[in-house]
Amino acid sequence: IHFYKRSKVDSRMSPIAGYRTVLCVGLVGLLHAAYSAAEWRGVARVMEGEPILPLDIVLQTFMFLVITMIGVTHIAGEFKEIRATVELEQQTWDNLRNRPSFYTWGHRGRVFSTEYEPPKSGKNILDIPSRFMS
Repeated sequence: IHFYKRSKVDSRMSPIAGYRTVLCVGLVGLLHAAYSAAEWRGVARVMEGEPILPLDIVLQTFMFLVITMIGVTHIAGEFKEIRATVELEQQTWDNLRNRPSFYTWGHRGRVFSTEYEPPKSGKNILDIPSRFMS
């Protein structure tokens, strides 16, 4: 039997755990606002006139939406910039247009070269092989 030492857990909450709590509170609040709006819609069907969603439900929805967004953005971590100039600042003008994935070596430009010699093959591509001739 092995006895493992239990590490002492720090009583302070980590920042991520705190923001997860904020996220959960925000999501529960949004679910409550959605349920309240659905209940109001059921009641408003019976009423005559123009049913307008009450201000407290609208405010609750926006408040918990902001709280949820705060929780999500802090859990996600550091954001990277989307600007293309961040990557392009490190490149020189010489290799800016260099894209190795577009390299092609089997192109017809070699035919225009003065040193080009076509391959000396005795076979014609259009000939039928002798094993198929019977």
